[in-house]
Amino acid sequence: MQLITILVVSFLGAGIVYLTGKFSGRVRDISAVLVSLAVVILVGLAYNQKIYTNFYSLPFLNLSLSLRLNYLSWFFAIIVAGIGFLSILFSLEYIKDYQGVGFYYFMMLFVNAGMLGIVLSADFLSFYIFWEMMSWGTYLLISYKGGKAVAAGLKYIIMSVAGSLAMLFAIVSLYASYGTLKFSSLASLLQIASPGYILFLLLMFVVGFGVKNAIWTLHTWLPDAHAEAVSPFSAVLTGVLVRMGMYGFLLIMYSIVGLSLLHKLGYGLLNFNYILCWIGAITIVIPTFTALLQNDSKRLLAWHGIGQGGYMVLGIGVATSLGIAGGILHTLNYAVCGALLFFVVGAIEHRTGGVRDLNELGGLIKRMPVTFIAGLAGISGLIGVPLTNSFVSKWMIYKTLIMENYPFLAFAAFIGTWGTILSVYKFLHNIFLGQLPEKYKDVKEVPLTMQIPMILLSLAIILFGILPGIPLKVISGIEKSFGVEPLSTTMFGMPKEIGELNLINILAVLLVAGIVVYLIFSLSAKSRRVNQDDNYAAGLFVPRGKYQYSARFYDQAYRIIGPYLHDVVDDFYYWLVGKSKSSFQIVRQIYTGNINTYALYILLFLTLLIFVKLGWGL
Repeated sequence: MQLITILVVSFLGAGIVYLTGKFSGRVRDISAVLVSLAVVILVGLAYNQKIYTNFYSLPFLNLSLSLRLNYLSWFFAIIVAGIGFLSILFSLEYIKDYQGVGFYYFMMLFVNAGMLGIVLSADFLSFYIFWEMMSWGTYLLISYKGGKAVAAGLKYIIMSVAGSLAMLFAIVSLYASYGTLKFSSLASLLQIASPGYILFLLLMFVVGFGVKNAIWTLHTWLPDAHAEAVSPFSAVLTGVLVRMGMYGFLLIMYSIVGLSLLHKLGYGLLNFNYILCWIGAITIVIPTFTALLQNDSKRLLAWHGIGQGGYMVLGIGVATSLGIAGGILHTLNYAVCGALLFFVVGAIEHRTGGVRDLNELGGLIKRMPVTFIAGLAGISGLIGVPLTNSFVSKWMIYKTLIMENYPFLAFAAFIGTWGTILSVYKFLHNIFLGQLPEKYKDVKEVPLTMQIPMILLSLAIILFGILPGIPLKVISGIEKSFGVEPLSTTMFGMPKEIGELNLINILAVLLVAGIVVYLIFSLSAKSRRVNQDDNYAAGLFVPRGKYQYSARFYDQAYRIIGPYLHDVVDDFYYWLVGKSKSSFQIVRQIYTGNINTYALYILLFLTLLIFVKLGWGL
């Protein structure tokens, strides 16, 4: 009953918020916050419970829709509920001047409800129904602003439908083979299935979940979606919605198929998990360095979202206790960092009239100090600076790759971190440091309802960096449910499997170092103001209105390599679309609208059947 209550509050609350908006915008806004907060409380109260319930029967299929709660579903549910609540709170000021605000809140709450349905489902039919609710709701939210956003939404939904069809193919196959779609039943029945059939199922689900998780070659929808979606939804999109793909990977690989069967899928370098690891490694390197070339702040973060997903896939692909825990933990850590950074971009947009070009910003640290601190915390977590959350999860992934003798995969993971450092420093510097353009001299900090989500997520980055045992305790429960030996963790230190490392001691050392650095800078010479145009760009003039010294720093390099800077995968998809349109145009000519032509088609078809029958008889 408790799980049904969560979903009823989520879905019914979305409808109530929409209806109240017809009478009062203020009541609508308050209702949206209260509904999303109620979901957080309900999910939080369900911690450490194991629940299973049937909520609807389908006698003609001999199936029933069912829900369950375990450590894995609760872990993802609390992320969905938490980021969803903060996004609604952030939206109060951000979205108020847009058209169709009531529709926006309805779809935000509806998509969050769909994601909760996915992680609470106990059978593939329920899972698929909620998956499609989430997918089509996402399409409407990506397209919310109209214009280019509609094209970005169409690109997303086409790829999403392709992935859903692959997943549906596997689900129908499971039902035809076993007559059930319950996760628990399939987990037992598949233990005697052939390796070839298991591999077929995994490949179908990898396509479905890979599109949503934006793994390399299935990633091309995400940069456009982030560029066109409103920033509060981008926070949900990057933090939790895309990670429904990670939930799917964990569900099918470890909760249903199981670790013992996975090890039987291939030999040596052709093993399923090893290939998945390399997909993860490529997903880290290529998108991370593509982010370096972006001047649009949201596109830069979008490419990093793809790259960070590669760390998660790499961690769970290694299929060891340490690797699985690192991949799951990084899912939480990136949800916090990614959502925070999109809130930062949203705050900058809100105060600068929608500016996202990094070369048109600068010097906002004194005008928006809270947003700056949030941005600093976000990029520190994204990099994995010690005492931030991602330091722990990335260290776990690095360590397991080294321990399992995967030097090239470890090298790819390290290279990804260096690429992250280079591009997110550009993000922070070009927005907050350097000169403040004259047109932004009167910019003020964002309202409190936008500051609170950024402050809470910044604190979470530090909290989970210093006390990693909080999330790792839940992850240990997840690993137990997978039949994997859980990590031995403490509240203050790293897992013993990767050596002794007390983060409280590191905190003390860094505090002392920080005090020393502060004293040195306080005794140094003070800065002085110079003319706004007293600037340079490596020998080239600085474009008017763009005061970053790096604005044209790479002009000569771009002139040489610019023709080759393409996403070849995206180019391939567009080529495929063009060829498909030509083929469809040819097929379309069959439909002439002339009844005599259709009669001729029928006659020719019957003639063909006769010849086939005669040939078969001979």
